[in-house]
Amino acid sequence: MKEKYTPPPTHDVALKKLQAYCAYQDRCHQEVRSKLLDLGMRGHDLEVIMAELVEDNFLNEERFARSYVRGKFRIKRWGRIKIRLELKKRNISAYCIKKGMTEIDDNDYYATLEKVILTKQKTLKPATKFNQKGKLAQHAMRRGFESALVWEVVNAVIE
Repeated sequence: MKEKYTPPPTHDVALKKLQAYCAYQDRCHQEVRSKLLDLGMRGHDLEVIMAELVEDNFLNEERFARSYVRGKFRIKRWGRIKIRLELKKRNISAYCIKKGMTEIDDNDYYATLEKVILTKQKTLKPATKFNQKGKLAQHAMRRGFESALVWEVVNAVIE
């Protein structure tokens, strides 16, 4: 059975939908562009709507980077490496990534890494210190924490 063709929405309808989409939570340019393509907007119309969203401050890459970093660090407990990679995947500029990363306080970062390691340690079965250290370090590095800092905290936790 063929799908019925639906024409793309008018400029005003698409703009209203995207304003609501961006007002709900901060979005990156890539997400908004993808949403416009899904709605059937193409070419000049798409670019005009993108420009209007930026002009009206519904779309702000730096604000997105800052809120993304705060959320992934505080809620998901990701490290700087993983956060930076995810922002790069979303085509966020180096400048905005740098600004976003300022949202992470060094003391909070260290405390969070320590908490991640201690939480994981409770779930591990009794093993040699060597094996336990390796598993804890792997877990923290998979979450995006820097290896030098991970080993420093792992060695402090397991003596």
